[in-house]
Amino acid sequence: MTKDNLPAPGAPDIEIARAATMRPILDLAKDRLGVPPEALIPYGHHKAKVSLDHISSLKDKKSGKLVLMTAVTPTPAGEGKTTTSVGLTDGLNKIGQNAMVCLREPSLGPCFGMKGGAAGGGRAQVIPMEDINLHFNGDFHAITSAHSLLAALVDNHIHWGNEQNIDPRRVNWRRVVDMNDRALRNIVVGLGGPAHGVPRESGFDITVASEIMAIFCLATDLKDLQRRLGDIIIARRYDKTPVTARDIGADGAMAVLLKDALQPNLVQTIEHNPAFIHGGPFANIAHGCNSVMATQTALKLADIVVTEAGFGADLGAEKFLDIKCRQSGLRPDVVVLVCTVRALKMQGGIAKSDLGTPDAEAVERGSVNLIRHIENLKKYGVTPVVAINHFVKDSDDEIGVVQRICAEQGVTPAIAKHWAKGGEGAIELAKAVVEQLEKPSPDVATIYPDDIPLKKKIETIAGEVYRAERVEFHAGAARSLKEFEDLGYGNLPVCIAKTQYSFSTDAKLVGAPTGHTLEVREARLSAGAGFIVAICGDIMVMPGLPRKPAALEIGLDETGQVVGLA
Repeated sequence: MTKDNLPAPGAPDIEIARAATMRPILDLAKDRLGVPPEALIPYGHHKAKVSLDHISSLKDKKSGKLVLMTAVTPTPAGEGKTTTSVGLTDGLNKIGQNAMVCLREPSLGPCFGMKGGAAGGGRAQVIPMEDINLHFNGDFHAITSAHSLLAALVDNHIHWGNEQNIDPRRVNWRRVVDMNDRALRNIVVGLGGPAHGVPRESGFDITVASEIMAIFCLATDLKDLQRRLGDIIIARRYDKTPVTARDIGADGAMAVLLKDALQPNLVQTIEHNPAFIHGGPFANIAHGCNSVMATQTALKLADIVVTEAGFGADLGAEKFLDIKCRQSGLRPDVVVLVCTVRALKMQGGIAKSDLGTPDAEAVERGSVNLIRHIENLKKYGVTPVVAINHFVKDSDDEIGVVQRICAEQGVTPAIAKHWAKGGEGAIELAKAVVEQLEKPSPDVATIYPDDIPLKKKIETIAGEVYRAERVEFHAGAARSLKEFEDLGYGNLPVCIAKTQYSFSTDAKLVGAPTGHTLEVREARLSAGAGFIVAICGDIMVMPGLPRKPAALEIGLDETGQVVGLA
């Protein structure tokens, strides 16, 4: 143990998190946020939800400044947006700022799949780490249950008379489960004769891809939540008119299941700074941001709020700016672009197994990816601060290449060593962010207007963000987009679902490719969430497990403690 009673850097994250001393959450909320104990719903001693009544009482309070954390195109292990978000928050508090962080809740799919948990890493974690990564306060289970209830009510409605005249061939509401399970992607339900329902094709998506997850994260209060739930289009009638969840009376019960979950979850960082963790849509298949409720509440409680958007800036930041900001009125005052030497080496053509070997030339080649993300963010009116998330094997020459590239692009680089040193290691980054916050807030714009055709919106993202030469719409996707416009949904933003590992739909096309084709194979209407999903390339809304799932390393030791949770 070191002098602060934590294992040395390099120890498993779970050991560092377990060794940290946690403050009682009621004390932390009162001392740091001014939230009284009666405004909290405790989940044990170290987790709590903030009541909706208290949130309503904050509406006239002045809002703080918002910092958006995004990243370059990631490697399969991720580039540390969550870790950097936590580290920056600790660093800001180290230099006397009143800051808190807003993160997404981890999905069990990645926890037991390839990437591991999502509570940060090293000395920059949110705790209690095990609780956050596993079943955290039941929110995802509530979302899964609400989704499953609607699925059951759809088939029940058809079974008992079908008053809405639903065409079973045109039911679009699938099932969900919070696990990677490729065998459930396509299923047949209703087999076994008349007593068991009407046979039809269906399938499962992962819970984080559910429209209810998106609604949960975009709703502003309970009333807005139920309205959005009621707007979900579940099927078409025989005359092809849409049927909503409200039409079959499902919205009220679904809202009841989500009522408690809608209250943001309060925890703390290792350095005892407050953190909201709430909602968890993936940015490669959904809009990739934590809840509007949590973000807006945090802005009433702290002077600076750090929040993240999933995967690279071409996905998470694009959707944060074009969907979350468009719907909520939120605008980031500063954007931080996380960059790692290893990511640029991979973008420069180096194999994952060789990323630990110093190679400044590969960093130089891969820097086109960093430049592309900087250029894209500037199109939204923001000039990012680049956080160089430091790894122990990074060489001075490699770091020097990144610093030079940033200077040439007119952006501020800051080396961040929060993984090894916690908030102390993020002071350089914190100072760079504060310096940017002291300037006038940027005039943030969206990349496309509301009133252009849906195809044009997709083509705009493809051209301006991905640098695709053309967009190829499969016949079914083109028909769906035209139908959505005919139904009056043409003004909605679009949510692109594609691989996170490339600007293109080919995960192996690294760097900053141009001249490629964006293939849109399917379009889905998320009327309750308020956007259109364009499913591109071979991306799956139900992931599969890798050859060696992380689950194989997770278990209990002889004392009953969880081991192997990364």
